[in-house]
Order: sequence, then C-alpha cells, then structure tokens
Amino acid sequence: MKLILRSVMALLIAVVLLVGVLLVLPGEKLAKLAADQIEAQTGRTVTFGGRVGYTLWPTLGVKADRVALSNASWAGPEPMLTAERLTIGIAAADLIAGKVRVTELSAVLPQLNLSTREDGTGNWVLERPTAADVQTTASSPGAFDSLPVSIEALNLTGATLRYAPFGQAPVEMRQVDVALAWPDPTGTVDMDVTLRPAGAPVRVVGEIGTFAAFLAGEVSSIGASITAKDTELRFDGRAELTGAASGRLTGRSTDLGATLAAFGVAPGAELPKVGEWLVGADATYTSDGRLALRDLSLSADENRITGGADITLAGKPTITAQLSAGALDLAPLLPGDKGDLPASAAAGEGDDPVSDGWSRDVIDMGWLAGFDANIALDVQAVDTGSLRLGESKLDFSLDNSRAVLKLLPAALFGGQVQGQVVANNRNGLSVGGKLSFQGVRIEQMLGQTAGYDRLNGEALGELEYLGVGNSLAQIMASLSGKGWLEVGKGFFTGFDLEQLLRSGSGNGGSTVFDQLTGSYTIENGNLLNKDLLLTLKGFRAVGEGRVGLGAQDIDYLFTPSLQRGDGASELSIPVAITGRWSDPKIRPDLKRALQPEIDAVEEQAKERLREKLSEELDTELAPEQDLNEAIRDRIEQEAKEQLLRLLGGN
Repeated sequence: MKLILRSVMALLIAVVLLVGVLLVLPGEKLAKLAADQIEAQTGRTVTFGGRVGYTLWPTLGVKADRVALSNASWAGPEPMLTAERLTIGIAAADLIAGKVRVTELSAVLPQLNLSTREDGTGNWVLERPTAADVQTTASSPGAFDSLPVSIEALNLTGATLRYAPFGQAPVEMRQVDVALAWPDPTGTVDMDVTLRPAGAPVRVVGEIGTFAAFLAGEVSSIGASITAKDTELRFDGRAELTGAASGRLTGRSTDLGATLAAFGVAPGAELPKVGEWLVGADATYTSDGRLALRDLSLSADENRITGGADITLAGKPTITAQLSAGALDLAPLLPGDKGDLPASAAAGEGDDPVSDGWSRDVIDMGWLAGFDANIALDVQAVDTGSLRLGESKLDFSLDNSRAVLKLLPAALFGGQVQGQVVANNRNGLSVGGKLSFQGVRIEQMLGQTAGYDRLNGEALGELEYLGVGNSLAQIMASLSGKGWLEVGKGFFTGFDLEQLLRSGSGNGGSTVFDQLTGSYTIENGNLLNKDLLLTLKGFRAVGEGRVGLGAQDIDYLFTPSLQRGDGASELSIPVAITGRWSDPKIRPDLKRALQPEIDAVEEQAKERLREKLSEELDTELAPEQDLNEAIRDRIEQEAKEQLLRLLGGN
C-alpha cells in the first residue's frame, strides 16, 4: 500500500505540472514549447511520442499519446513516468475563476520508476532549477504557479509500479488498477485499487481522511477492506505515508490457501481444511516491519485461540506470542493417518518388510525454515484424532529449522507427561525427545503411539529416544534410546497365565497382575528388555526378549512360576510370544517347562547306577567321578590280578 500511495503521489505531481502548461498551449504544434516550459519549471524533460489533442468547453481536455517524464539526475537514465495515453480534464469555469480543478486524470499502461537516495529524498520530488539554469531556458516560470490545484478523479489502468528504496531490493507490481476520488482538496479520498501479485486480483477499497496532509507525511485516519478470493480483511485506524499504522484488524476467510496463492505465497505444507477462519486484533505496524497484535482472537471453525503476538516481518519472519485456548478439536484440521498406526498391516506386504504398517510417505518439514518462533500456549484440551491432551502448558520454539515442544507439563494418556520433543530439519529430518511420565494409562500410551492396547494399567517411567529419516517408517526403523517402566495393578489381554499353568492352554482371556517393572534399551528400531518382573496372586513371572518398533513384531519369552507358600517355585511354564503386533502367536513352551523334571529323573537314574556299581565294584564312587572311567579302572585292576596269579605271583 505504501508503494501505491507513493506512486499515486508522484503521478499527481507530474501530471499537474503537465496540465498547468498544456492548457495555455492551444495545439499539437506547440507541444515542444510545452516541454520546454515544464523543463524550465522542474528540470525534467517531457517528450510526446504521439498526438496531442484538446477540447475547450465545458471541460478543457488534453489527450497525449506516449508521454514520458525524465528521472531525477541521480536516479538513472530510465524515465520516472511513461504512459501510452494520458487524459486530463479540467473544469473551464473554475479555471476562469482562478482555480485549477482537475475533473479527470487517467493514464493507460503507465510505468512509474520510483526510488530514494541516501538522504531519503524520492525521485518524485520535482526540484526547481537554479536561477542560472532558468535564464537559459526558453520560457520563464508560468503564470499558473500560484493557482490552487485540486484533482477530483485519478484512474490508472494496467500500471507497472517499481519502487527501489536506497540500499534495499526493488519492489515491483504489475497490472495495477487505481481509482481515486478526491472531491474536496482538504478532505477525504476514496480509493479502489486492484493488485495482481500472482495473477489473481486482490482488491483494496477504502478511504483516507485529510489526504493532502497524509501526502505531506502527517498521520491520518484510514479505513480499508482487502478482498482476495474468499477472504476479506478490514482495517480501521490511523496511518502515515511511511507505512506505519495502528487500529483494529478483522478478517474472515473460507479458502485461506487460495488467498495466500493470490498474494504469491506458497505454503511449505498442505493447509488444514477449515470451513471458516476468523481473526481480530488491535494491530500496530511500524515502518521497519514490526507488527504487534493485542487482544488477538483467531478461530478455525469451532477452535479459538486468544492472546497477543509480536511479529517481525523484515527479513525472516519471527513470531513471539503468549496464547491461551479452551478445548481444541484438531482432528478435522489434520491430514488422515495414512496408515501411520499399524491397525491392519499385514506381514510381508510391500517390498520393504521393515516399513510394513508404518507410513512410507515422505514427511515434508520444509516449512520449519520459513520462520522463527517462541510461542507459549495454555490449553484446556487438545484432540488430534490420535493424541488427546488435557489441561496443559506448552512452549514451542523454532530456530533455524529446529523445533522444540516443551511439555510443562501436559495432561496426556490420562496422566502427566513432562519433558520435550524435538524435530530437527537442519540437515535431514531427525526427531527425538526426553520425557518423564506418571499416572499415565499404559493402554492409551501404547495404543495411541504404537497401536498396541493389550497391556492395561497405570504407569510411571522415563523415555529417551532418537530417530532419523524422511518417513515414519524410516524413523521407527532407526530408533535408539533407553527408559524404564513401572505399572501398578493391571492386566494383559490375549492370554490367561493362571489357566496356562493349570491346564497348559492359556490363549484368550486376560491376566491380572499386581505389579510390572522393567527397563529397556532401543537399538535400530528394536526395544530390548532383560529384566521384566511381573507379580500376581500366587504367581511370579519374568521376561526377556525383543519388541520390533520398526518391524512391528515381537519375539518375547515370559516365564511364569506357580509359587508355594514359602515362596519357592512349584511349577514354571515358559510362554513364547512371537509374530506381528496385529496377530501375535502365544504358545506355552512345554519342552522348557518339563526340562527340570527330565533333568531330575536323569540325575536319580545316575545316582542309582552309581550305587549299584559301587556294590559290584566293591569301591566307593564319588558323585563327580566318571562311571565309565571307574568301570575301566576296575577291569584293568582285575586283569592285572589274574595275570599275577597265572604267573605264580602273590
């Protein structure tokens, strides 16, 4: 908007000077004299590349084709203003009365090249030549210098506006249409501006009070509505020509993606599907690109966030905000799960068995590079469809493509979770976290994060993890970390340990336990555990094995034992759990269960054999002595004795 206003001001100044001279030169053949007069007044050269025509009454009309006004000497060789056709209408009666009232000022395909020098002076400031220069010109200053000038209507069609502030990159707008109505020189101007930053029209309709003072750099009242696609923004407040403004900002959009595209902004990720966006805030914008929003309210359908924010727009955007919200239902706003949870993954599906069940879609986190942020959010509840939070304090920071979400704490999985999770996209995507939790429902935690809900109970513990990859499948297959877990009273579903120990068949049903404890490490997407301890009435179970977080499989061995009153084990039947998470196979390992009895029978048989041999060999055999060697030694001894008798010895 600042560029538009500077452009309009420059055009007004240039055209008024043209009018003042052209009206006193009755004919196309006097166009050169008009150009000389303008150069004498402004130091700028005017050229007419086509016909110059006039009308006299009731409107003095001027039409000139291919008009060009030269630039300031310091601003370069390109003309400051060119137009394929310039049309000017002036009320003849007012002119006779000594007043220049421009009733029409229009330009077709005008091009304005605006710039500033180091001291801030713009090239639209037309400086009168020195006295020495004036004496050498063809004409002296005209008689219209003291006439009051007002312009009632200005129209630009298909304008190209280029603005190059000193030391900054130029800004250019094409296909700009401008219509200004300014009936009172000391009053309000009504404007209707159409911009096309990316081809689609963006329309600005509004009014600026005391427009003359505004052009002179003073603060003026302003009201404007911006319409683009299915979006409308409204601003009412005060502003100045530098771009600084303050007032109330409100807006509504039913297609935010199309609106951003109309402004030439391409979001780094797919925008959520929202039926209606609403925004309201007390806004203050400074000319150095800082935006402060107070009494902020942002709504997406039924979700509403309030608070305040400070945004730096110059360079890389930076957002600092303190926000609060009630219950947020984000599930309809987020993309579908796309198979992220392994509810129906089948073994052997696809070319990469490691990634079966997890989504292999590329995760686009390029948007992390778009801005930096530090946002604090107090929320009553959040439902993402896969995760559900209760009353929580969250702190989100983003610095150079590294995002950190701190839970301070968060009500999650029916308990409290504290710590942080990190997504780092500086050199490829990696995710990690360090969390502690207490009072969480283990079936919710495993069900919502891993799709496994057979273990139920209230847990506390710690988790530290790190994963790398551009898809969820790659991240899960690369996970590393460690942690520990304690669960109070709870139960397993899918098998019954008591029935297994009493009848040898425990598939189906559930196992109720008093306590479960264990620690684990994570390597290459596999959770490894060696110290699981499960206690339940009359039973005790230990476990060890592997849980494939990447492959979504399990290879684990439970060894439950039936306990006697003195605490000694009476019967143990190991249980092997293998296969996919979605359909694990649970089988008692009877060979391992009977191995102690087999070992005992073998030992008893060896003992009886040892006793019999001791009697037959008439010698004491030690338990550790090899029976074969004892027999061999006895045979050798008997052979020696018989040989001595044969030879007549003793």
